[in-house]
Amino acid sequence: MKQISFAQAEYQNKKKVTRRERFLAQMETLVPWQRLIGALSPAYFPNAAGKRGRPPIGLERMLRIYFLQQWYALADEALEDAIYDSQAMRDFVGIDLSVESVPDATTLLRFRHLLEKHALTQRIFEEINAHLAEQGLFMREGTIVAAAPSTKNKNKVKQRDLEMKQTKKGSQWYFGLKAHIGVDAVTGPTHSVAATSANVADVTMAGALVREDDKRVYGDAGYTGMWKYLDEEKDAADSRCCVAAKRSPIKKMEDTPMKALLLAIEKAKASIRAKVVHPFHVIKNLFGYRKVRYKGLAKNQAQLFSLFGLANLVLTTRCEGQIDGAITP
Repeated sequence: MKQISFAQAEYQNKKKVTRRERFLAQMETLVPWQRLIGALSPAYFPNAAGKRGRPPIGLERMLRIYFLQQWYALADEALEDAIYDSQAMRDFVGIDLSVESVPDATTLLRFRHLLEKHALTQRIFEEINAHLAEQGLFMREGTIVAAAPSTKNKNKVKQRDLEMKQTKKGSQWYFGLKAHIGVDAVTGPTHSVAATSANVADVTMAGALVREDDKRVYGDAGYTGMWKYLDEEKDAADSRCCVAAKRSPIKKMEDTPMKALLLAIEKAKASIRAKVVHPFHVIKNLFGYRKVRYKGLAKNQAQLFSLFGLANLVLTTRCEGQIDGAITP
C-alpha cells in the first residue's frame, strides 16, 4: 500500500466532506474506466513501446484530467492550476505532489487534439451509452429531439469564427453553434448528438437524431414537417411523430371546450418533452458550458460528445433517486 503524505493525511482528517469530493467520488464509481481505456488504448500512442525518451502519461490519468476539464469548464492553463490548488482533484487523478508534478497545459492540449483527431470523444460517448444500455437505462420506446439556443455574439465581425453563422429568434439575433440532441423518452439520457451553425433549422437534423426502432418521436413546433427528414412515407412517419402545435393559431381561437382540449393535449406533450431539457441543464448549469470555447464545428462537436456522455452519467444518479445536491460538481 502506498504511504500517504502529511498533506494528504491532514486533508483526510478534516471535518467536512465538500460537494466537490462527493461529486468526484460518485464519478469514480459511475464512469466505466476499464471499458473506456480498452476502447481508446489502440489510438493512444500505440507505437510508444521501445522508443527512447519520456514515456507517455497513462491513458487513465489523462482521461481523468480531461473529464475534470469538462466538469469544471476550465481552459488548459486553468486546469493545470486547479489541480495544483485542489487536493480533491489530485486525489481523483492520483497525483502526489511530493513525488511528481501535474501534467502541464501543453500536454493537456495535445491529449485533447489526439481525442479530436481520432474521433475518440464520440467513442467515449458511445461506450458510456453502451454501458448504460446494459444497465437498462435506454428503453428505446421513443425519442425526444431538441436544439440548444446558440451563443449570443458580442464580438466584432473580424473576430468571428467563419464556420459559425447568425440567426434570429424572435427579436434577438444570435451567432454561433447549435447543439441538436436526441433523448430517450422514458429514461432521459442523450443517445444522439449533432452540432451545426446557428442558422441550421432544427427540423433538418431530425434524421440524425431519431433511432430506427423508436415507436414515438417528440419535438417542439420547430420540428413541424419532421416526416420529410426521416426517409419515411408521410402517413407512417406521422403515426409516430408527436410534434407540438404552433402557439399563434391556438391563441387566436375563441374560448371554447375545443380550445381547452387542445391546450390540455399540448400540456401533456410538453410534460413528455420536458426530459430533453435535463441534459442541457447539466452541461450548462452544472458543468458551466454556456459558450463555445474553440473555433470550428469539429472541435466543438468533439467536446459536445464528451459533455453529453458525462451528463448521462450524472442523469443516472437521478434515475436512481439521488438528490441534486449530491451530483453538483
